[in-house]
Amino acid sequence: MLVMCTSSVYAQKFGRIDLASVVTNMPEFKEAQTNLETYGKDLQDQLEQIQVEFNTLLADYEKKAATLTDAVRQLKERELSELQQRYQDFTQLAQQDMQKKEAELMTPIYDKANEAVKKVSAAGGYIAVFSTTGDQPGSAGLAYFDPAALTDITPAVKKELGIE
Repeated sequence: MLVMCTSSVYAQKFGRIDLASVVTNMPEFKEAQTNLETYGKDLQDQLEQIQVEFNTLLADYEKKAATLTDAVRQLKERELSELQQRYQDFTQLAQQDMQKKEAELMTPIYDKANEAVKKVSAAGGYIAVFSTTGDQPGSAGLAYFDPAALTDITPAVKKELGIE
């Protein structure tokens, strides 16, 4: 009986995958990266336009500051301050937009890769596949598991901790 139990443990198959390598070599990934770079360049161009506008306004202000009345000087300083705030606000929004765009472009790619991992893992009889992502120690995560082949130890751990 011990031999049968031992052999069944050895029959269980575990696998590993460098999921990052798979994803970065998918044609969809290259297209998404190109789209993301283009989107980022457009946002960067808009930021540069605001910066040029600010620099022009600042140079004009500095050139004329000595001859401006107090009211006009205050108005120009307020314009500069508002433009600087607009730049900061746009920078923050641009970062959020880039994150949203990246998620929009990359989620379907990761979903497709994960479906392929699931299909290959199930077909190969693997009960668990770990993502090694670059084969760096400590970077592994569970990429796939067959819940029917694994024993859920949650009840035992709860019992050990006195949780009902």
